[in-house]
Amino acid sequence: MQRELITFEVEGQIFGLDIMSIREIRAWTPVTRLPSVPHYVAGVVNLRGTVLPVIDLAARLGWKPTEPTPRHAIIVVSHDGQARGLIVDAVSDIVTTGPEALQSPPAAAGDTMLPFLEGLATADDKMVMVLDLKAVSAGEELAEVA
Repeated sequence: MQRELITFEVEGQIFGLDIMSIREIRAWTPVTRLPSVPHYVAGVVNLRGTVLPVIDLAARLGWKPTEPTPRHAIIVVSHDGQARGLIVDAVSDIVTTGPEALQSPPAAAGDTMLPFLEGLATADDKMVMVLDLKAVSAGEELAEVA
């Protein structure tokens, strides 16, 4: 069965998410910071009357926090009935992959990103790291923000 992925960039790396989990892609809007939230929660934004927690995807993956500019985007995803925003550097394309295209990522000692990956896929001669939305969205602290 073919699978469509939205691809995007974070820290110069190409990631993908299943298109069915994406509600919308928004231009960058400043977030309202909250006290006592995990380091990877950038804050919240108002999404048509709903408080939307926004995750700094770079920080969540163990990299340095994003310093957002108007060029950044927020991908609004839905997982288990909960909406979240993900700060990304840029949204790239929609790619179609087959089930055989997804491969397990190589185990690298100490790689903080590995638990957040569903696998790796090749698209147009580029390696796409397919995110596991459940792992990215996990965390009791994040549920309390929503």
